[in-house]
Amino acid sequence: MKRAVSASLLGLLPGSALALQWNLTEGVTEISREVYGLHMLIFGICVVIGIGVFGFMFYSVFMHRKSKGAKPANFHESTTVEIIWTVIPFVILIGMAIPAAGTLIKMEDASNADMTVKVTGYQWMWEYEYLDSGVHFYSRLEAESDRARQTGSGADVAAIDNYLLEVDNRVVLPVGKKIRFLLTSHDVLHAWWVPDLAVKKDAVPGFVREIWAKIDEPGVYRGQCAELCGRDHGFMPIVVEALPQDEYDQWVAAQTGGATTDVPVDAGAKQESESFVAMADEPAPEAAGESASSEPAAELDQSELVSAGEKVYKTNCVVCHKDTGQGMPPAFPSLVGSAVVAGDPAAQIEQVIKGKNAMPPFGHLSDKDIAAVVTYTRNSWGNDSGVVQPADVAAQR
Repeated sequence: MKRAVSASLLGLLPGSALALQWNLTEGVTEISREVYGLHMLIFGICVVIGIGVFGFMFYSVFMHRKSKGAKPANFHESTTVEIIWTVIPFVILIGMAIPAAGTLIKMEDASNADMTVKVTGYQWMWEYEYLDSGVHFYSRLEAESDRARQTGSGADVAAIDNYLLEVDNRVVLPVGKKIRFLLTSHDVLHAWWVPDLAVKKDAVPGFVREIWAKIDEPGVYRGQCAELCGRDHGFMPIVVEALPQDEYDQWVAAQTGGATTDVPVDAGAKQESESFVAMADEPAPEAAGESASSEPAAELDQSELVSAGEKVYKTNCVVCHKDTGQGMPPAFPSLVGSAVVAGDPAAQIEQVIKGKNAMPPFGHLSDKDIAAVVTYTRNSWGNDSGVVQPADVAAQR
């Protein structure tokens, strides 16, 4: 079911990414419908007040204009009038506050949840950990949108479905279950926002905050980071795919090794990045950082690593370090002749895995992807610093 993202995204995204919608989305949760109902109720009250106030004002101006011989009254105050225009707004505000407070209390009550998902914000991607099932993955802007947004890409963004609103790994959730989200951040303030679910809360470094949702209808629901988290803030989408319970169970089984075929999940629910597909003969490492395979990784020649590393670099690194490797000092230093790139490869591997300063960690990449991108940077733009093998990366996990 195609649903429009709230019109407030208009300030953040190109018009081609949105189905234009003038009102709030009604959403697919009980809370979202309550929020929509409150919005319409208060909007109606404001319309009635506006008509009454401006109607009375226009009537007074028209009927008591000087050309009709109206003369101003000679008085300074009226206790009765002042009491009336104090009491009426007070009653209106109380009438709006009571249902609003009830909805806010419900929104904050994440108790008795059926499952819990931990969400961690990074510059600029999301990490998801299903605490009940052990599923764990990272989710970032999908490769086609990522390439198209680059300056000089020449891409027709109008031809890209859900431009800037698609990810490589969707958040798959069951319908009819109360889902508790634990939000935190690795680096700066982020905000996890999915309008159709009526969930939006800041992810704050050093704090764990919670929200919840109970999705009533299967479908795909899109959102985005709603906090200004840095220069690539607009490229941090969220895609939630809600499935019936039996299909969700099969998806979980597939992620945890309990099933490998015939899982009726939309292809977008578990897309792999282009760089990973190019080297897909080894599974990605688990969350703990260990290789998913006990077999020793085969050594690759330099040309193969450089070729694969270029793809990884253009998918993950080019935004900050540029095609030329010149970077954007001081936050993202040049890689041309860099002491890190020309120095001990173990130090560079550690920095790629764990991140440093403004650079996020990329430990979710496979050993081969990390070995390839490190080798690429060590042998590009005039650098000549040797080859790193997947086994070198595995040894530092």
